[in-house]
Amino acid sequence: MNSRIAASLTFALLAGALANTARATPRSLPFTYPYDTLPEGSSEIEQYVDYVPTKVLASTGSPVWYGVSQFQTEYEYGITDRLELGIYATFVPSSGEGFANVPTLTEGNGMKQRLRLRLAEAGEWPVDTALYFEVVENQRELELEGKIILERRFGDLRAMANLVLEREFYFNGQRDWVINPTAGLTYQVTSMFHPGIEGWLHAEYPDSAPHPRPFALGPHVYVGPVAHVNFGRLWCSSGVYLRATDTSRDVQQGDGFARVWLRSVIGLDL
Repeated sequence: MNSRIAASLTFALLAGALANTARATPRSLPFTYPYDTLPEGSSEIEQYVDYVPTKVLASTGSPVWYGVSQFQTEYEYGITDRLELGIYATFVPSSGEGFANVPTLTEGNGMKQRLRLRLAEAGEWPVDTALYFEVVENQRELELEGKIILERRFGDLRAMANLVLEREFYFNGQRDWVINPTAGLTYQVTSMFHPGIEGWLHAEYPDSAPHPRPFALGPHVYVGPVAHVNFGRLWCSSGVYLRATDTSRDVQQGDGFARVWLRSVIGLDL
């Protein structure tokens, strides 16, 4: 068998595997969780990457542009057809000693555990509804998070929203409430390609609120285009979000919520 035939057979086998009917729960919106859960006994792995261009202080004493990033790896497992377990590992790369005023985004080095429960079968209620509860442990805090997941289909158009409330317990004694709702629309052009638009808000409210209120606490609103590409067992969703609040503010040193936020999520049905 020559190399050309072998390569053709390998490609055909790979394409066939990816084209098989997937049991995964692809996220067509990078920030907004869908209503769907994995079937009982099935599993999936997802990799998140966030990237925010901002300004930090270089060792020379001058402000420079810097790309802040964070990573999340999630393993999902279907406990039942309606109840799904998720386990995350989160990682934030170190900036090294050459930079100062490097902001922390929304994650820290640590782990998460969560459950997602569908309350009914799709289409039984006017709006498909699921509940989500998450526990976070990282190097700076413990966090409890709850979500109400809402979804409605209009043919090839899907509307989704997450109502999110967090309670953060920092190890330094600080306590915060955080609201982080998300929403978006996607349209299925083909089974492979789903473009859309998504927006999200982030605002923190410490029990001991500082005065004046720092910019980092928000509220910050981001909106941008998204694209979902689905190969069956393998899928990818990406979005580019522009800050819709404080639009006249220039990027300053240490701005974690800068003008642009990028996120990509890659998933694989196991």
